[in-house]
Amino acid sequence: MYSVFLFLALLFYAPGHFIRMRLLKKQSLFLRNRLGLKLPATKPNVPSLWIHAVSVGEVLSLRRLVSELRARHPDWPIYFSTLTKSGYEIARKALPEAEEIFFVPLDFSRVVRRFFAALKPQMFVLAESEFWPQLLRQARRHCRSVVLINGRISQRSFERYHRWRKLILPVLGNIDCFLVQTDRDLQRLERIGIDRQKLEVAGNLKVDLRLPPVSGEEKARLRAGFGLSHDQRIIVAGSTHRGEEAMILEAFAAARKDGPEVVLVLAPRHPERSAEVEKAAVGAGLRAMKRTGAEPGKPWQVLILDTIGELAKFYALADLAFVGGSLVSHGGQNLLEPAYYGAPLCFGPHMDNFADLAELFVRSGAARIIHGQEELEEIFKMKDKKALEEMGRKARQVLNSIQGATARTVQVIESRMAGEGAAHGPAVPLA
Repeated sequence: MYSVFLFLALLFYAPGHFIRMRLLKKQSLFLRNRLGLKLPATKPNVPSLWIHAVSVGEVLSLRRLVSELRARHPDWPIYFSTLTKSGYEIARKALPEAEEIFFVPLDFSRVVRRFFAALKPQMFVLAESEFWPQLLRQARRHCRSVVLINGRISQRSFERYHRWRKLILPVLGNIDCFLVQTDRDLQRLERIGIDRQKLEVAGNLKVDLRLPPVSGEEKARLRAGFGLSHDQRIIVAGSTHRGEEAMILEAFAAARKDGPEVVLVLAPRHPERSAEVEKAAVGAGLRAMKRTGAEPGKPWQVLILDTIGELAKFYALADLAFVGGSLVSHGGQNLLEPAYYGAPLCFGPHMDNFADLAELFVRSGAARIIHGQEELEEIFKMKDKKALEEMGRKARQVLNSIQGATARTVQVIESRMAGEGAAHGPAVPLA
């Protein structure tokens, strides 16, 4: 029934998607890859892992894990799949240790079997909450072990899964071990019906950041490159969504009346929206330009970051960081990169995707929740600089205190690769 519904959904959805992506945007759909007509290159007769992540955020959260596994086991091929084009592009840049990077197959039994037959992975590792029924079913049949890492179950997902648990449990039952981020995630999975012995709190892999250091000299060089003086203060609004930019731009324009030396770097979550955001900035009476069209020496008040992979560098320059997806109901975006560089944090009330982390940072005095336009304008004015600097110091301190998920995840993967966990698929002797 699932396969029939999936086929019908694709039948109705595919033509419009093809026209929009292939004909209008001139972007490849990578159908040969997704259908298994072009398979990844493999190394036969050696133990290997297949790791799957959805998109950019999940891919970036696995950088340190993949690096650690490669360093400890250089003979293990790591095959890495992702769902989205942006995730694929980031994975190719951020995961040089991966043997092959490819698009996850369409979730039809025959297609998925073709991938497992070619890759022959010892273990299938799934990141966060990407539960494709056929993918998990075939993973259980073909692999020694199936592990969910960095697992999280939002309140919305929990309610949906609990309501449909008779359909969901057979899918989740293909997973041998659930390494989840928090006690709350563990309790939700247990209430859905997952065996407690399969559940373990390992922490959040996204917390174990390893970003490039940015020295004082490099900061000065970056500022000079964008025509900014030492006195100018930088607000970075990262991964914003439609509906937020108008509020941010209005608050920024008002804040500039008190302190014209402040500038805004605005990074929409989807860079293809950069022209729309630039238009909104100009409409708010601000001098705006896109990162890709930036001209040395040209004055600006708003820089639209329309590139992928540069946001962290701007967080290192930030005097204040606003975390997007939080003023509107998108569940919030990653607050850890600005914390890594010691930037004071603020975000809206909708941080469901990072609820426990957001609560911890607020409780520790490292972040502030913004409930409306007036509060946004107030913090953008940056009247109490010492208080903001103290928030930034605490943000880095809190981040340091909660790291360690990578070490525990590596330990579980190693033990299961050695056959110390569930073993229901074909086993390949470890070197």
